Amino acid sequence: MHQENKPTVKNNWTKDEVVALITRPFNDLVFEAQQVHRKYFDPNLVQLSTLMNIKTGGCPEDCGYCPQSAHYNTGVNAEKLLQLDDVIAQAQKAKDKGATRFCMGAAWRQPKQKDLEKVIDMVEAVKNIGMETCVTLGMLKQDQAQELKSAGLDYYNHNLDSSPEFYSKVISTRDYQERLDTLDNVRNAGINVCCGGIIGMGEGVNDRAGLLISLANMAVHPESVPINMLVKVEGTPLDEAEDVDAIDFIRIIASARIMMPASYVRLSAGRSEMSEEMQALCFLAGANSIFYGEKLLTTDNPQLSEDHKLFERLGIQTSRH
Repeated sequence: MHQENKPTVKNNWTKDEVVALITRPFNDLVFEAQQVHRKYFDPNLVQLSTLMNIKTGGCPEDCGYCPQSAHYNTGVNAEKLLQLDDVIAQAQKAKDKGATRFCMGAAWRQPKQKDLEKVIDMVEAVKNIGMETCVTLGMLKQDQAQELKSAGLDYYNHNLDSSPEFYSKVISTRDYQERLDTLDNVRNAGINVCCGGIIGMGEGVNDRAGLLISLANMAVHPESVPINMLVKVEGTPLDEAEDVDAIDFIRIIASARIMMPASYVRLSAGRSEMSEEMQALCFLAGANSIFYGEKLLTTDNPQLSEDHKLFERLGIQTSRH
């Protein structure tokens, strides 16, 4: 990142402004996004993260997109928290393949203290390998966030998923404010925030604008903004949602880049459904981070060798910052 460029942060976006941004002529939108991107980042550098499920399935939440919810029959079985040695082995493997950040996900509503202590051991072990650490564990209390910070945690992922207005159509077991409270607890503990959402759950342009506004109007923008394309899983309420138009998805990437200029914008879930041309346009529109690996929690993700071939064709390097 070009450190000499101090970002001009705008935290007062209005719905009309953002809808106008998202719906601008495509060439104008992507051109501006690429200009903003070049101001703050090397345009040919993409950060690699890898995500490991450390506790799969059995989650009591009813998120309509999630195969790990105990409410739906998706073939994902509830499993126990993984052993520390297994996590260390996977983290080392990820580092050897070029990942700079190791993210650990557990399907919980909120971690119990005894489980949090085990996750803290994992965070410390991964830090010792020399990688950045990220966890996503559900809701966090302030003291839990402080404990994770003391262990050296770099990032906490907690997505908003959608706009405040659309949220209740997807999830009923947790409200939007609880998500915002967790993010406040993480920020107050001094941990970097990883927060984004999902495109393709049946929301319209106004809701996509609402999601971006919720992110960009935070006092401090999330350091990392994952933009997920819904992966439809049989057995979940959203398994027959309408496919996302590729151009519409790229518009959200470009708008996120313009609205949060110094944040990493990550292509997350759904990449296996994206053509190489679509991914290339996402990078042009300002995406500069990906999750790699065969699985992204419980859904397929492109093989690393395919990613490297694409990067080679595009002249993109992977960062080892």
